Amino acid sequence: MTAETTLNIAVIGSGGREHALVWKLRQSAKAGRIYVLPGNGGTPGNMNVDAGDVEALERFCREKDISLIIVGPEIPLANGIVDAFNHSDIRVFGPDREAAKLESSKIRAKKFMKKYGVATAPFRAFSGEEDPSGYLDKANGNVVIKYDGLAAGKGVYVCSSVPEARSALRDIREKYGENAEYLIENKLRGEELSVIGVTDGKSINCFLPSQDHKAAYEGDRGPNTGGMGAYSPAPAATESVLNAIDETIILPTLNGIGKEGLRYRGVLYFGIMLTEEGPRLLEYNVRFGDPETEVILPALKSDLLEMILSVFDGTAGEKEAEFSDEYVADVVLTSGGYPGAYEKGKVISGLDKLSPGTLCFHAGTRREDGTLLTAGGRVLNIVCRHRDLRKAVENCYREIAKITFDNMAFRRDIAHRAFERRGGKR
Repeated sequence: MTAETTLNIAVIGSGGREHALVWKLRQSAKAGRIYVLPGNGGTPGNMNVDAGDVEALERFCREKDISLIIVGPEIPLANGIVDAFNHSDIRVFGPDREAAKLESSKIRAKKFMKKYGVATAPFRAFSGEEDPSGYLDKANGNVVIKYDGLAAGKGVYVCSSVPEARSALRDIREKYGENAEYLIENKLRGEELSVIGVTDGKSINCFLPSQDHKAAYEGDRGPNTGGMGAYSPAPAATESVLNAIDETIILPTLNGIGKEGLRYRGVLYFGIMLTEEGPRLLEYNVRFGDPETEVILPALKSDLLEMILSVFDGTAGEKEAEFSDEYVADVVLTSGGYPGAYEKGKVISGLDKLSPGTLCFHAGTRREDGTLLTAGGRVLNIVCRHRDLRKAVENCYREIAKITFDNMAFRRDIAHRAFERRGGKR
């Protein structure tokens, strides 16, 4: 393929998700130069461009002959980056501001689910002025409380008692203001599953299902984080389960997007709970999940860039993606104290000792005078592949033993639910 037929691309973001996206995009014959705005200590092509300054971003794209922008995090989408480029021939992969409310407003999302018959938990929306005591007492405190806006994965509180629920509400008021809006929904029980696909708003092309680990500590205990690890495919996602998800969650969602007239050309993420009554939708995300991206892309045999481009010509669902027959596991290395207070600037060593075939996607890292340093809560993603899930996970921990930085932390039970289920073997 000649240079004239390749696309220069800007990827917006600085985490492990963006590193994985760039790694996969570089495998496409259609990809030209790839710039990362701003990127991290592991991503090539980093540029110090403020993606929030649309005029500066467009000038940069013109200077570098960039024709495609891929948005990693949710905030630029919620702020309307897609809308800002409506006048331009530069394509932006993602939903517009109104469609992005499926993630940026938990209340908007739940009302959408109810309106279009998407299987989900019963809920009620509240403002800071309303008293939720009746709802809490009726459920005996067995509820999930969600701040309405974006909270980087930390605005969800899973409660088991009325005092715990009241503590969560106090936390919401302290963080987001006395009049913060939130919703309370009945707590569901079961395994969680992430189903992610690219969509043109009419059809969707899904990646393999994955399972994230949101809690900070082993045994799914402790505060919610942005994600401590993931694996794919999840054994819980049997053919019958996936059929039920398609019928009760995905198809009603696409129907609603069409009826609402939403402009949706991007990623649609379904966070699902597998209950005894069937799959139930917990939340939408309007972008690639993190750390799910770090496991679904290594399993992808198809050309990611072709999948992304398909949403712009309305052919997203015409060609199913192809995948390898291996499991992929990811263990996230974090700064001690995360998701609470943590220190930055710790020297990272050992990455040069990783075995061939091991993937290391950087998240919170930076380089200073040639030295790699920690620069965030989630620091590195160590990713391994194998036909046996248990061996894929064991390989991750074997590689982690080669890496050091002060106060490094990680969960030691990634994929425990799969092992409890049937040993993680195909």
